[in-house]
Amino acid sequence: MKDREAGASAPDAGVSGDDPSPHGGERPRLSRQAAVLSGHGHGNGDATQPKAKTRKRRKRRRGRKVYARDGAQPVAGETVAARQPAPVQKAAPPLQAAKAVAGDAPRAPGVSDLPVFAALDLGTNNCRLLVAVPGRPGQFRVIDAFSRIVRLGEGLSASGRLSRPAMDRAVEALKVCSDKLRNRKIRKARLIATEACRSAANGAEFIDRVEREAGLKLEIIDRQTEARLAVSGCGSLIERDTDGVVLFDIGGGSSEIALIDVSRHRSPRLANHIVSWTSLPVGVVSLAERFGGRTVTPEIFAAMVEDVAARLRSFDGRDRLSHIVSSPKFHLLGTSGTVTTLAGVHLELDRYDRRRVDGLWMDGTSVDRMVEKVRGWDFDQRVANPCIGADRADLVLAGCAILEAIRAVWPSERLRVADRGLREGILSELMADDGVWRRNWRNGQRV
Repeated sequence: MKDREAGASAPDAGVSGDDPSPHGGERPRLSRQAAVLSGHGHGNGDATQPKAKTRKRRKRRRGRKVYARDGAQPVAGETVAARQPAPVQKAAPPLQAAKAVAGDAPRAPGVSDLPVFAALDLGTNNCRLLVAVPGRPGQFRVIDAFSRIVRLGEGLSASGRLSRPAMDRAVEALKVCSDKLRNRKIRKARLIATEACRSAANGAEFIDRVEREAGLKLEIIDRQTEARLAVSGCGSLIERDTDGVVLFDIGGGSSEIALIDVSRHRSPRLANHIVSWTSLPVGVVSLAERFGGRTVTPEIFAAMVEDVAARLRSFDGRDRLSHIVSSPKFHLLGTSGTVTTLAGVHLELDRYDRRRVDGLWMDGTSVDRMVEKVRGWDFDQRVANPCIGADRADLVLAGCAILEAIRAVWPSERLRVADRGLREGILSELMADDGVWRRNWRNGQRV
């Protein structure tokens, strides 16, 4: 997911849905008066109790058995009259009270006790950060996030260099990320830069500037690593009965494609099942700059599709899943702003909602219809759509062209949408390598 600005996976990466409260335990009980006034007690806010319940309470008071408040069994023969009130004790000071409750008993770790990991992805279009703590094995909980469109690769395809305004935008975003990281005790972090820095003549110079001004040391990763991380980030969206998947990540300056074969067996690290991969040196920003993104005629769109198709024809490993492609257990998996945008348009969302988009299945007819719908809009109509907006109105059709070229090579009636990618893959690998799931969990229980 390299060109979607958004907020976060099972064996490979996961975002836990656990209660975000750092303190476990039961909700404190309210007194009857507080419960009634708040609507949590009987009567839902009406202080008048039903007469039948009042009579029942009076009848109980006349009885001879009394139940202890902790749920113990009644003491035989004990009456209300014989029950002596317990002596009133002064409340302990807050610190002493806390110690008395906690005692020396072991305490289950909360969020504040867990190690913190961070992943930063500086792409051609976006700068994104995720900070997370481990959850159940293979999953994690995001505790902080940042995303900003910086268009670092703007003008790169024409000049071969990162422009001064683009670098300035990226550095300002990275300073925000630096502040977020500085305010936390990070166990491990990985800060990566992708195609823009990889291909720019002044990419290394920009990395040095980031270290001087933002205090962050970015790592320019190669294309194979980028493809592997994308697979690791989307592992939980590949279901157990799947035989094969073509995962594609349409970025701003490059598009990564990985062919995954799980027809024989499946190991915890899905990246181990990549049988072939490629990285096309073309993304939504570079393609739109070469062909135009504001006004896209049918002829221009067809030319963009053919440009990508020609690159795919030179990909020698494209047939490595030929024995699976026709199976109903094969599907496409797209992680990028292009597919998440189309999913949002498909759902007719008033505003983009990651929870509804991530993991969505779309059939081939629905994808065809959404591509045609977006192609039929002019620039202003694309701007007006809440799932596209001004930031992507000139890029979305280039993304659609890349998508159409991919679908032509690997036709499938099923496309799954992923609003996740490199950052989630980084976090998954960091946590697995650190062994937090082995240390913190045993037999499915936190220890």
